[in-house]
Amino acid sequence: MIEKAQTPPNFGGVLNDICHRLPLRVYYEDTDFSGIVYHANYLRFFERGRTEFIRALGVDQLALHREEGIAFAVRSIQVEFLRPALMDDIIEVETKAGEVRGPSLHLEQSIRRGAEVLTTAKVLVVCIRNGRPQRLPESLRTVLSKA
Repeated sequence: MIEKAQTPPNFGGVLNDICHRLPLRVYYEDTDFSGIVYHANYLRFFERGRTEFIRALGVDQLALHREEGIAFAVRSIQVEFLRPALMDDIIEVETKAGEVRGPSLHLEQSIRRGAEVLTTAKVLVVCIRNGRPQRLPESLRTVLSKA
């Protein structure tokens, strides 16, 4: 049997009463030829932030999919690029839960370098089962109402 690797403390960021914060380093692979983060890679950073936010709430997305056939899909995302992130920057992805309604979860995200906001996103995530909208599980609704 293969055992899961142990996750180091704070590896997935930190969740407090207001939001989840995930620190990341910008690598060469994230940038274009000029050392500036390629615009599409911000979507990857936001995805990591959402994934770790849900994990920090105690939700095992893999188990949800295996046991209940539930997955999450981004329905829409509105991104504002304010300042560029650069190679070797330490950035932080902030994720805040918003309105929960039926199958939908609204999230607000930002990417910061220190106190400087680089990029913001408003994200609508939909819970799906067999390709169709599915009301968010009550367990997730409960933890989101506390976040």
